[in-house]
Amino acid sequence: MEKKTLFDKIWDAHVVRSVPNGPDVFFIDKHFIHEVTSPVAFLNLEKRGIGVMYPDRTIATPDHNVPTVDQDKTIKDKLSRMQVEKLRDNCKKHGIELHDLGSAHHGIVHVIGPELGVTQPGMTIVCGDSHTSTHGAFGAIAFGIGTSEVEMVLATQCIMQVKPKKMRITVDGELGKGVTSKDIILYIISKISAAGATGYFVEYAGSAITNLSMEARMTICNMSIEMGARGGLIAPDQTTYAYLKGKRYAPQGEAWEQAVAHWESLKTDDGAEFDLEYHYDAADIEPMITYGTNPGMGIKVKDRIPNADLLEGSNKTSFLKSLEYMGFAPDEPIKGKKVDYVFVGSCTNGRIEDIRAVAGFVKGKKKAANITAWIVPGSREVEKLAHEEGLVKILEEAGFELRQPGCSACLAMNDDKIPAGKYAVSTSNRNFEGRQGPGARTLLASPLTVAAVAVTGVIADPREVF
Repeated sequence: MEKKTLFDKIWDAHVVRSVPNGPDVFFIDKHFIHEVTSPVAFLNLEKRGIGVMYPDRTIATPDHNVPTVDQDKTIKDKLSRMQVEKLRDNCKKHGIELHDLGSAHHGIVHVIGPELGVTQPGMTIVCGDSHTSTHGAFGAIAFGIGTSEVEMVLATQCIMQVKPKKMRITVDGELGKGVTSKDIILYIISKISAAGATGYFVEYAGSAITNLSMEARMTICNMSIEMGARGGLIAPDQTTYAYLKGKRYAPQGEAWEQAVAHWESLKTDDGAEFDLEYHYDAADIEPMITYGTNPGMGIKVKDRIPNADLLEGSNKTSFLKSLEYMGFAPDEPIKGKKVDYVFVGSCTNGRIEDIRAVAGFVKGKKKAANITAWIVPGSREVEKLAHEEGLVKILEEAGFELRQPGCSACLAMNDDKIPAGKYAVSTSNRNFEGRQGPGARTLLASPLTVAAVAVTGVIADPREVF
């Protein structure tokens, strides 16, 4: 019998037909949409005189450019307001479930999907957003698509895709104190570069991965795209089933037992081959932070910024240009650098475990005077839990400003921008030039490292801050 990877099993089960010497016609189980990439897709459907084939397979929420204050009021920005209104109109017209601003399950699309139990093992999931790979944490094939593909899925529930190559990244061993899943993925990207997984779908494996919570696994899979991968996934296990059981859209009763029996088969067969493999020791991973303008430019917080001497030609030029933008110099320590903003949130680290970690760290402490500290829950459910557990009180006493759910300062598409020239240590996923605002300087790190920065006012190692 042919030995198959987890990726092969899910992919092959969803191929409607294969085009000779071309892509596969690939069936999509669940389609998430938001206000930014869907309006044009719906407009094109209207022009063609066709509707949505399976409205019940699509779920919508506004998240990218919504304000995170006064969400009960009219959105001030005209374009943002029009996009949200269009999403409402299109969902109503086509019978699509919408979790709108102010509703009990509003939030970032990649946070509410798992919360609701929409995301399940063995599924194929797409969204007009690159960080759709988040859902791969459940043992699903999930990836971002463009506007024309959003239209294709709405119209046919299928997409044309060339099957990617397969990569496995194994991380074995126990994580040290102060080391989180965000540090794991920043470490991996620093090793293989921001383009090192281009053309691949990545399976994460090893004891350091399987010992993670579901929320921590989502952080890992979320940033697969930041090393060029089409997506990332982790085989489902008891941790997955425990997370899903009882959720709104999870199977119930006998259907649950049948689902789990199927999910148990969703693992890579012994002897199945990958096109490329990497192995890492968890003991070598420490709190990480980025210093440049792509997620691959990362180092351990205790280390110095690399020297450019070993680089040549365009690589050296782009490296030095990146440091110039950041206001850093080769071979200098990054620890101790003064910071202006910290941001906890996004589809990478805006879940309740992230907020618990930050609150636990800053309890009884105060943020530094030079720090503006924003904490943005990934959903209304996260916000609700943060209040119920007393986390909001702890954070506000420490000087953090809790905002309402949304993508917020992850990207410069809403009001939560970092001013030009200012430094922000962020739990989000991208540190490109201008990502958090024109001229903003972004350093990516874990929630614990962000908490350490908040209370010290400088880049700090969370293991050294008490």
